[in-house]
Amino acid sequence: MSNNSSLNEFVLLLFAYTRELQLLHFSLFLGIYLATLLANGLIITAIACDHRLHTPMYFFLLNLSLLDLGSISTTVPKSMANSLWDTRAISYSGCAAQVFLVVFLFGGEFSLLTVMAYDRYVAICRPLHYGTLLGSRACVKMAVAVWASGFLNALLHTGNTFSMPLCRGNEVEQFFCEIPQILKLSCSDSYFREAGLFLVNACLVFGCFVFIVVSYVQIFTAVLRIPSEQGRHKAFSMCLPHITVVSLFISTSFFAYLKPRFISSPALDLVVAVLYAVVPPAVNPIIYSMRNKELKHALRKVISWTFFSSDKIDFVLL
Repeated sequence: MSNNSSLNEFVLLLFAYTRELQLLHFSLFLGIYLATLLANGLIITAIACDHRLHTPMYFFLLNLSLLDLGSISTTVPKSMANSLWDTRAISYSGCAAQVFLVVFLFGGEFSLLTVMAYDRYVAICRPLHYGTLLGSRACVKMAVAVWASGFLNALLHTGNTFSMPLCRGNEVEQFFCEIPQILKLSCSDSYFREAGLFLVNACLVFGCFVFIVVSYVQIFTAVLRIPSEQGRHKAFSMCLPHITVVSLFISTSFFAYLKPRFISSPALDLVVAVLYAVVPPAVNPIIYSMRNKELKHALRKVISWTFFSSDKIDFVLL
């Protein structure tokens, strides 16, 4: 039995307990982490350096890449370190920081995906008003709202969660600290406050989800009215990456938190956590760059600047 005043650390769940599998887990996560850093870093650099990509769509994509970098950097490095050094410990303050950053970054990402749905709606359904509705000042205000709402939400959840007395041990049944696992350690009825915050959040998430669905219903209705097949194909190509990213984010997150309790187990929870915490940040750059010629061209230029000498750049870009 312990309480917050005497609790110095938490114990995380390991992926494996044999040394060989721990090193395998470290190697796999290291490869995924470095690839994610490289891919998102290239996208951020390409958008920042190429003036042709200074549009609302790519501005929001830059913010998405920043959130992806932050989210995977919050969970994966600590898990890799634990496997490498054969330990399960995370400090109390480190656990609180993880909870704050996970809620902040993942909440911000969902808000940003909602804003990006609005961007696609205006671009296809109201193209003549695109410059007015999504000017530079409007885009900056939306981005600030996304980051600020995520920060405030994380502050409320983290403060509320760690203000509860924790007296059911210190073992977190996950490879990173998350609120549902921390709540299992609470012995106070005050967890109803957290349940109230979750309910408010669920309503907001549902509202964002409905907004995205309604936006795409109107988008598809407008696209089907386009007379040329080439125009319809171009419009669908603009929306397909965002739809894919939203579907991946929502399906993995919803399954993680809304799956039936009777199928829940530590092993399944571990796999599902990887699906929503590691996979989306790793594959989002691939999804957005796969069918985007402008972004591909900008990425080629960044790679050329990085890996080729100055006398070869002009040749590579031809």
